[in-house]
Amino acid sequence: MAKRFPTNPSHPERICWGCDLYCPAKALACGNGADRTMHPVELFGEDWEQLDDHLDATMATSHAAPGQEMPLNQKSE
Repeated sequence: MAKRFPTNPSHPERICWGCDLYCPAKALACGNGADRTMHPVELFGEDWEQLDDHLDATMATSHAAPGQEMPLNQKSE
């Protein structure tokens, strides 16, 4: 069973978040000396959990049909 993923840890920079081991950043067990995986709060800010809701709302208001790309920087004449 997987451990509960903390949503807003007090010191996310001290831990590698890449797997369920949650190794200390200075003693990675599974990375063979690689860089640690950052927590989403470090990448996206404290409201990272609401990012998915924002993306869903943005996609719902897009004008592209399913399977088509969104037009980028269209200029109206």
